[in-house]
Amino acid sequence: MSLQPKKSLGQHFLKDQNILRKIATVTDAKKGEMVLEIGPGEGALTGHLRELYENVKAVEVDGRAIEQLQTEYPEVNIIHADILKVSWDELGLISGKSVVVGNIPYYITSPILFKIMDAGQLIRRAVLLMQDEVARRITASPGTKDYGILSVQAQVLGTPEYLFPVSRHVFFPKPKVESAVISWEPDSAIDAEDIPLFKRVVRTAFNQRRKKLSNSLKPVLNGEIEFDLNLRPDQLTPEDFITLLNAVKESDYNES
Repeated sequence: MSLQPKKSLGQHFLKDQNILRKIATVTDAKKGEMVLEIGPGEGALTGHLRELYENVKAVEVDGRAIEQLQTEYPEVNIIHADILKVSWDELGLISGKSVVVGNIPYYITSPILFKIMDAGQLIRRAVLLMQDEVARRITASPGTKDYGILSVQAQVLGTPEYLFPVSRHVFFPKPKVESAVISWEPDSAIDAEDIPLFKRVVRTAFNQRRKKLSNSLKPVLNGEIEFDLNLRPDQLTPEDFITLLNAVKESDYNES
């Protein structure tokens, strides 16, 4: 039985078998690792993953798909849950030996990405099909229009890579935008206890991206710090944001 894509769930089913095989291959799970697929839908990618990897799980929010997936792939553990509401522990990830893969809905791409980045070393690798615009933001360089919060967080907390583009013509229904596949591997350049402050500094800075840091960081800073605040946030490299974080830590900053 073929599912009718639900607009409310942002479903666009990938139909090209060559691209599905390519995504399964670049997932690159090692022996002994678990593969967790986000939003399998009809199971088009699930079958290719199952051919390549021994331990495959899938988390799906669409109740219509559950029975179909369980019937077609009885050896795959299908979990009926919303990826944004279920914890990684509940999904049974193997610490440091789990790979996440999926064709994720455009409208919740950023929340899913931030959740994956928050998992830290629990996940070894993520391979995600998403809107091309977001893929380019994740891998963007300083000074470009795409460079922002997502770029800095992804590049400080891990290593993102733009793998390949995917035409909108290979989906049903056909989306209005192009897509791409990216990978991301955690390799945080800062200590776990500093991540909340780091996120706050980055978000506050980019809330007014055209203004100098001396203006945009006023909600955080109580005084001067040893950093050039005449720069705009989009001029800072990810490494510069780490230096900024350390300068804020050493100052009398506003903790609220």
